[in-house]
Amino acid sequence: MTLSNNTSSERDNADHYDLFVIGGGINGAGVARDAAGRGYSVALCDSGDFGSGTSSASTKLIHGGLRYLEYYKFRLVAESLRERETLWHMAPHIIWPMRFLLPHHKGLRPRWLLRLGLFIYDHLGGRKLLPKAERIDLRQDRAGAILHETFDTAFEYSDCWVEDSRLVILNLRDAWMNGATILPRTQLISAVFDGRRWQLLLEDPTGGERRSVTATQLVNAAGPWVDEVLRQALGRNDTNNIRLVGGSHIVIKRRLPDDRSYMFQNADGRVIFAIPYETDYLMIGTTDNDDVSLEASPQITDAEIEYLCEVASDYLRDPVTPQDVVWHFSGVRPLFDDGADEATEATRDYVITQDQPTDGKLINIFGGKITTYRKLAEEVLTLVDQAAKKKTEKWTAHAALPGGDFPATHFDQLVTKAATDFPFVEPVLLARLARLYGTHLWLMLADCENAQDLGQHFGASLYQVEVDFLAREEWARRAEDIVFRRTKLGLRMQPEEIDALQAYLDQTPVVQGISGFATDLNSAQMS
Repeated sequence: MTLSNNTSSERDNADHYDLFVIGGGINGAGVARDAAGRGYSVALCDSGDFGSGTSSASTKLIHGGLRYLEYYKFRLVAESLRERETLWHMAPHIIWPMRFLLPHHKGLRPRWLLRLGLFIYDHLGGRKLLPKAERIDLRQDRAGAILHETFDTAFEYSDCWVEDSRLVILNLRDAWMNGATILPRTQLISAVFDGRRWQLLLEDPTGGERRSVTATQLVNAAGPWVDEVLRQALGRNDTNNIRLVGGSHIVIKRRLPDDRSYMFQNADGRVIFAIPYETDYLMIGTTDNDDVSLEASPQITDAEIEYLCEVASDYLRDPVTPQDVVWHFSGVRPLFDDGADEATEATRDYVITQDQPTDGKLINIFGGKITTYRKLAEEVLTLVDQAAKKKTEKWTAHAALPGGDFPATHFDQLVTKAATDFPFVEPVLLARLARLYGTHLWLMLADCENAQDLGQHFGASLYQVEVDFLAREEWARRAEDIVFRRTKLGLRMQPEEIDALQAYLDQTPVVQGISGFATDLNSAQMS
């Protein structure tokens, strides 16, 4: 893997690429990163902000998928379990272990089945650092204090939490640092294969400016829009590969007894997670809703809110009501259409196809889950290599994402070192910055010598120095990019504060960040 010394403008002026990726969600970002690191010339476009679709509306878990065992998806679960610790080591600032409590519901799955499932879960995926599952007496453990007294036993197990939209951005930053051209808010209008390469027409949806480029291979990683790309840009009108399933979450202002999360079983066979969120909040989700389309942005329904409140209230002593909801978010999951009768039963596995009419130079990605994005990218690159008649080496499993170049278990040491180097930054703010940016907070604060150097305060704990970093290094152009995807500070900001942030972004010219920036433990001077 080598870092390019080309400037952003020089790369953007090139009109031919070995690989062009459509879609800036987690799958597209992972493919672009992997390909750029193997030496391919790569470009990626997305019609909106990166990660603004499915990839920022997940339950934010790196997990094996305990309930998938009931559907005998052992390969998917095993691959996902193996990826948990790999991803944690790659990005320990935005991914960290989380313990989950599964209260035993006497009317649903029996104890022996839960114990068996967790035994398999512990041993199927090469667990090394994550603690194993155990039985919990809810009458003695403080986790039982918030549950109905009818629940006396729970099973506790490990998975990981991820800042999902930031995972997308970090993969894109790494791709860019390895020479990829990254094109936000750029739509593919048409793609024509001339027998040798792809002729692509791109458009800026806001300004209408158009641009033509060519590519040897094309990867369609457009998520929910993967079929739409095939229909509209490639003229494949008979395409129908995916099943669109909506999923919604609610957020209420409530703290749990500690950092552990809960998984609630429901009589309809679904499970609902209740997860500590942004310190003062509780996130509850998700739903499965087949009644969705791409004609409008996904929105939670009143029925979904009622459903999530009812399931949570079946377990929590203090009931959850629709009036408690302070925020909600919804997304569309592009599941591969395997013919399942119910959305709950539809596969969460991914399917990758190589288009034969174009000599394998079109690769389509259907379905998948955030946990397996890196493995998916490796499989795509195997096909890319085959079409290019070359052999490149896998490299991403042991390469840190930007800001994640410190030992997975040393996050507290990172924060301690940051506090020493930046004593003028409030501890709560510094811990938040460390969580989002890892060692790259040294890049963000490089020119700050006192609190005044943080610049304009926009509300919550958002300062100008962070805003400028996000615009310069992470393609943030709109206030919502910053307050609901790069961070979650929108939960704590007033509408007028968000408007002031947008006004600042509108009047501030953007200069793309330096090429090939990298840092490590030594450059951050951690000890």
